[in-house]
Amino acid sequence: MTTENGSNIQELSLEAVMGERFGRYSKYIIQERALPDIRDGLKPVQRRILFAMNEDGNTFDKAFRKSAKSVGNVMGNYHPHGDSSIYEAMVRLSQTWKLREPLIEMHGNNGSMDGDSPAAMRYTESRLSKISSEMLKDIDKKTVDMVLNFDDTEYEPTVLPARFPNLLVNGATGISAGYATEIPPHNLTETIEATIYLLSHPNATLEDLMQFVKGPDFPTGGILQGIDGIKKAYETGRGKVILRSRTKIENIRGGKQQIVVSEIPYEVNKSILVKRIDELRLLKKVEGISEVRDESDRDGLRIVIELKKNSNSQGILNYLFKNTDLQISYNFNMVAINNKRPEHVGLKTILEAYVEHQRNVTTRRTKFDLEKALRRKHIVDGLIKALSILDEVIETIRSSKNKSDAKINLVDKFEFTEAQAEAIVSLQLYRLTNTDVTSLQKEAAELENNIAKFEEILSNPKKLDSVIKRELKSIIKNYGNERLTEIQEKISSLKIETEVMVAQEDIMLLVSHEGYVKRSSLRSFKASEPDENGLKEEDYPVLNEQANTLDHLLMFTNKGNMVYRPVHEISDARWKDTGEHLSQSVGLDADEFIIVAYTFKDLNAENDFIIATKHGYVKRIHLADIKPGRTYKSRASRFIKFKIDDDQVIMVDLIKHNTEVFSVTNTGYGLRYKIDEIPFSGPQAIGVKNMDLRNDDFVAAVNLVKDDTVLSVLTQRGSFKNMQLSDISMSTRARRGVQILRELKNNPHRIVNISNIYELAHLVIITDKNEQIEIDPTDYPISDRYSNGKFVLDVQTQGTPQKYIIKDLIIE
Repeated sequence: MTTENGSNIQELSLEAVMGERFGRYSKYIIQERALPDIRDGLKPVQRRILFAMNEDGNTFDKAFRKSAKSVGNVMGNYHPHGDSSIYEAMVRLSQTWKLREPLIEMHGNNGSMDGDSPAAMRYTESRLSKISSEMLKDIDKKTVDMVLNFDDTEYEPTVLPARFPNLLVNGATGISAGYATEIPPHNLTETIEATIYLLSHPNATLEDLMQFVKGPDFPTGGILQGIDGIKKAYETGRGKVILRSRTKIENIRGGKQQIVVSEIPYEVNKSILVKRIDELRLLKKVEGISEVRDESDRDGLRIVIELKKNSNSQGILNYLFKNTDLQISYNFNMVAINNKRPEHVGLKTILEAYVEHQRNVTTRRTKFDLEKALRRKHIVDGLIKALSILDEVIETIRSSKNKSDAKINLVDKFEFTEAQAEAIVSLQLYRLTNTDVTSLQKEAAELENNIAKFEEILSNPKKLDSVIKRELKSIIKNYGNERLTEIQEKISSLKIETEVMVAQEDIMLLVSHEGYVKRSSLRSFKASEPDENGLKEEDYPVLNEQANTLDHLLMFTNKGNMVYRPVHEISDARWKDTGEHLSQSVGLDADEFIIVAYTFKDLNAENDFIIATKHGYVKRIHLADIKPGRTYKSRASRFIKFKIDDDQVIMVDLIKHNTEVFSVTNTGYGLRYKIDEIPFSGPQAIGVKNMDLRNDDFVAAVNLVKDDTVLSVLTQRGSFKNMQLSDISMSTRARRGVQILRELKNNPHRIVNISNIYELAHLVIITDKNEQIEIDPTDYPISDRYSNGKFVLDVQTQGTPQKYIIKDLIIE
């Protein structure tokens, strides 16, 4: 708006100004900075570098020149930005590990795969590579549009002629406002063959084109896995594949092996990769690596990972693939400027745009050549005519006042055109020989032939395409090379075995009733007294055995939860230390405790458990049904679901050779039946009825037994007896059972526990007053099932029995 005093001041909101300005800025950096053109595959800075060097004569057939000179020319004439950004772009165009076909040759340090910075531009020398001449070929024949530069002093091309599909061959990477691009390099021969096919078959499908373009071809080689990802990327512009290093396992001295890496994934920093592998060795994240060396030299890349003797070489390699950049995910994001707009483009779109560009370039070049030939033919015709009437022409020229007058006289007298007259008066005397007449006639014939050829190309689209095909084939002949990246159809699964990550070692393992877990070295265990296990006075072990770091530990609680830990993940502690409590990682209730724990070499082995509850339920379950899931570190898994709120698990046992079950209630009823009567159930089931419980009775103990089993019975009054299982007749599940104690009217005996450890171990009875009474079951005779046994302690002075201790373990 214009104010009263005539000033042009506008009142605009900040949002409107910011939006409009940022929109213009975004448009500029999208179109003029970060994204490549779909036709020549170049960003503006790259295009300007190539054009400026070509204009300066800094080509492959000339001597190298200082890079600083080229950078100065680009900055001063075409690209008004910092010299560092121009030099970085120039260096990248010369790096053989970044571009499949480098467009610039450079003398001096131009960086490395280790991420080293290139030398300053005042030290390096550069020139256009031979193949870059194909990018600029015929640019002087008006094949592309030229526009004024930033200060309107020079003309620069909006696109290069690009006689090969550079966008695919060398790929592109860049980040813009709202857009990013990641186009991988491809093989020159394959892309040109696909282009030639598309010229002949405009309706070709993606499958047709992928017969030629198998997939990306990275300058660093490697192995590309995932045909489906490649196809999706070529169809939509987006896709994901796996790119892994090329490796081999070699046998070396001393029966050892080494992994040799000869190719690494595209744009992976080699020095960081080697450092990462060595860190895994030092931190002992992976076992079996003795040394990591970078043996790369001028002959090529070579990383050596030397292994210890008897190491699992394939397992270690799989671990490195999964945990280092020896294998990466490569994500296609093929965005390019097409018709001045950024687009996600697929393989066919890119090739179609390139074909259209080449048709345009070839048409414009042919028109230029035709016009030039027509102009020359016109001159040659005039010279031939002049030579046929040479005496008259000479006489006319001699009689003229000057050159201008001579041209006018020739035009008026002999009907020459202005251009022909100019050529005649400029003719040198030696050209008046008979020989030159012949050469002019020969030239005229050649020109006529060329004009006819050019006109045919312009009038016949098939002829135009045949010219493009011929020129593309010559590119293959001159620059074609073999594929470097191997393509595999499927993505290989990486199975990492535990022994690769864990040092195999025998240790002492302890799990306590209250939930403390620890592992200690055998050295620490042997240096301690047997009772110096670090547990509280009221706590005791439910598992105390030698195990291996590769074993698996399963811990079962009275609330129906199972906690899993690989032994190697358990905290290593001194035997005198308490260890780690499970509540630090897994939530357990205040009244929840561990009733039993088992170790296994293999969780896939066929093992079965029997589980019994206080309120009379029992079930069998396969180990496979309670295998831990991915969240085992933070949460326990259920192995039973209770039907009664205050029910709890009283027994979990591993089924081995015993084929019978013996259950006993608190009031002294015992039931014996075949284990086959118990069906297998899942972890969410309660199971089936074990015993028929009456009058608030509950199951005190359940044991797996055989016919010759001797049972040891302990009551709350401190009475102990041994009895033969054979005294109890075989029955069926869900019965009340038979009495195994004589019922007394006053102060009757109630069973605390029953076990079948006769002749296997000494028992230590712990009372509620923390008294410990050791007995040898074999010191007591075998009684009949109606006997109440013999008193082994004084309840009044020593306390009520609470549990058995069997050697170092405890049974409640």
